[in-house]
Amino acid sequence: MTFLLCKSGEETRKTGNNATMTIDSNKVTVNAEPSVIIEFLKDANNLTHLLPQDNISDFKSSEEECSFKVQGGITISLIEDGTEGNDKLFLKSGEKSPFPFRLTVQLTPQDGTTEGYIHFDGEVNMFLKMMVEKPLTNLFNYMSNKLMEYYEE
Repeated sequence: MTFLLCKSGEETRKTGNNATMTIDSNKVTVNAEPSVIIEFLKDANNLTHLLPQDNISDFKSSEEECSFKVQGGITISLIEDGTEGNDKLFLKSGEKSPFPFRLTVQLTPQDGTTEGYIHFDGEVNMFLKMMVEKPLTNLFNYMSNKLMEYYEE
């Protein structure tokens, strides 16, 4: 199974003082079926396995949502926001997040494996975009690689 995260896809649309920022992680191949990956990711408790433990703190979770602090003290909260078949999982920002965003985990079956990536859509001002784009791209690439490693064990 492949889990796909693509390189930063720079697309910006102005919405008031904010712009829509999109990022696609690198594509990865995961040794599991899409349905297995979706079930794993639907439980927000499992997201801790995909995060860089040396760069986060205060991870809290339930089945439906999680929150954690990243370096710099910013709290990110994620809430499970549904699925589309066995090939898409949606997560949205929670109240504690510094700006609204949505993550889409896109999965494509490939002969017993799955190819996948993470797509990010966020509403940020241009100043914040310059600060967060590279760290978020690195985070999503890290998460996709950790998912791939998780199913190699």
